[in-house]
Amino acid sequence: MSGLRIAILCPTPEYEEDWSHIQADYTQLLGANAVFIDWTKADDFSSFDLVTPLLAWGYPRDCQRWFGLLDQLEAENVPVRNPVSILRWNSDKAYLAELDAAGIPSVPTILCPLLDRVALEDARKTFNVETLIVKPPISGGADGTFRLNPSDIVPESVAGQRMMIQPYLPNIAEEGEYSLFYFAGVFSHSILKRPAKGDFRVQEQYGGREEGIIAPQGALMLAQRALAATAEITKTGTLPYARVDILRDGDGVFRLMELELIEPSLFLRFAPDAGAAFAQALVSSV
Repeated sequence: MSGLRIAILCPTPEYEEDWSHIQADYTQLLGANAVFIDWTKADDFSSFDLVTPLLAWGYPRDCQRWFGLLDQLEAENVPVRNPVSILRWNSDKAYLAELDAAGIPSVPTILCPLLDRVALEDARKTFNVETLIVKPPISGGADGTFRLNPSDIVPESVAGQRMMIQPYLPNIAEEGEYSLFYFAGVFSHSILKRPAKGDFRVQEQYGGREEGIIAPQGALMLAQRALAATAEITKTGTLPYARVDILRDGDGVFRLMELELIEPSLFLRFAPDAGAAFAQALVSSV
């Protein structure tokens, strides 16, 4: 690995979330030849053996540039982990409908082309719930995500936008959200994330917290099924890295929340090997 030059796409300098601790992890695992490049400035990959978007946080804020970058990487046949076809497919959470059609239970979702009060009222009737979650189909870090009660107005920042509407599942606060991590198709570790009191977002920047846990068998089975279905739908092989986010609903059914195949936080401090399997999976096919 010592001679391998790896371009890790990372956030712009203006990005508000701290990623320095993850940068330190990747530098330690991948060596000094891992170079961190602002993903919005990346244009010449000729000197690299491998490109990975592992830290391309903020790409949903500039979708045109993001998809243009994927087109460039594909056109230039640049070695990318995960593959460009997976990155493009995973960028829009409309993929959840494909997985649902393949028999993977996910959080019930309506993909709304134009968010307004009528769409919210219809969703409440469809889901038979009072409280809803709305989020952009292309998003990350809970950007543009809102919990809406019947008395809440449509947030101005997302009104009239293409949005996902889901029922709010109280178990996100009562039990938490499971994240399961796979490197080269092999299970590595799992964590449980919980939101701060009174919140519904599990991300650290909103006060969320996480702990290493032994994943429930039902979550493990669902994660493996979801990854197998993804391989079948996308016609891709085993992925170097994958994070599967899962929630248990009020009836005890494990449901897929998201597949994180682009720039997931991998929480390697909870991995039994501190990330060695991840590093090996990333570079093994170069």
